[in-house]
Amino acid sequence: MSFGVVFPGQGSQRVGMLEEAAGAFSVVSDTFSEASEALGYDLWQLVSQGPAEKLGLTEYTQPAILTASVALFRAFSEANAFQPVAGAGHSLGEYSALVSAGTLSLADGVRLVRQRGAAMQDAVPVGVGAMAVVMGLDDDVVTDTCNSVSTADSFVGGVNFNAPGQVVIAGHSAAVDSAVAALKDAGARRAMPLPVSAPFHTPLMQPAAEVMQQAFEDVSWSTPQFPVVSNVDGSLQSNADSIRDSLVKQISAPVLWTTCMATLRGAGCTRFVECGPGNVLSGLSKRIDKSVPIKSIETVAAIEAGVTDL
Repeated sequence: MSFGVVFPGQGSQRVGMLEEAAGAFSVVSDTFSEASEALGYDLWQLVSQGPAEKLGLTEYTQPAILTASVALFRAFSEANAFQPVAGAGHSLGEYSALVSAGTLSLADGVRLVRQRGAAMQDAVPVGVGAMAVVMGLDDDVVTDTCNSVSTADSFVGGVNFNAPGQVVIAGHSAAVDSAVAALKDAGARRAMPLPVSAPFHTPLMQPAAEVMQQAFEDVSWSTPQFPVVSNVDGSLQSNADSIRDSLVKQISAPVLWTTCMATLRGAGCTRFVECGPGNVLSGLSKRIDKSVPIKSIETVAAIEAGVTDL
């Protein structure tokens, strides 16, 4: 069964996620226990009881989503005999994919993304950067418009190329505001700010990239059990050194999600499983190519059904 696995990024978290799965699959509880030991606090208690405000803080959100995504992948793998052809993850989700593929241990993964979240937040003072989502324009139009309003000391650019007609832009707050206005004039169906406090995946994140490059030196990296697509260039990667280098670049480079999905299809994936809370990537996949089946496996029924009903 030629399927690929995809893992969501930040924003999919919610208090109470995976409660049903944890009751049916001991591997889910075991995965959270493993992560909690590495982090030094009870991650499952935070995920199951909140408060939502704390779960929404980046340093807690990223380990929570990674652990939930890996837990669902493990439960799915236990319930089914299928091995994915390849995997990919959106931004933070690339770490979930690499842990699931065995490149990183779960303990190293959750500690790294906790540090990643803190480093990305610290890289730019609150209020200096912003992000916005743009709907209804071609990628080239968004890119050209951002270039036209950027200056030497005020940057804005496309940072998440999520699907045809859906691009997230980010940069200095004033430049993002100018781009939003210009993109509306260019015919965008929607161009609106996102409730985030830092301009992720922009050159402004370079200080965070330097922090993580150093952090990666203290971690053991293994050859993945299945190749993982790089957000940075959409390439299939099986070499641990290349993966590590790409993760450093990923912090300050755009996420080429449409390209990542095309790479998975080119690798022979005829269907997809979304391993993580929510179904954001399922929605994006349908915007990219409706002909390729995809389903989220957050529920017990979906996990047990595997890919047979796709």
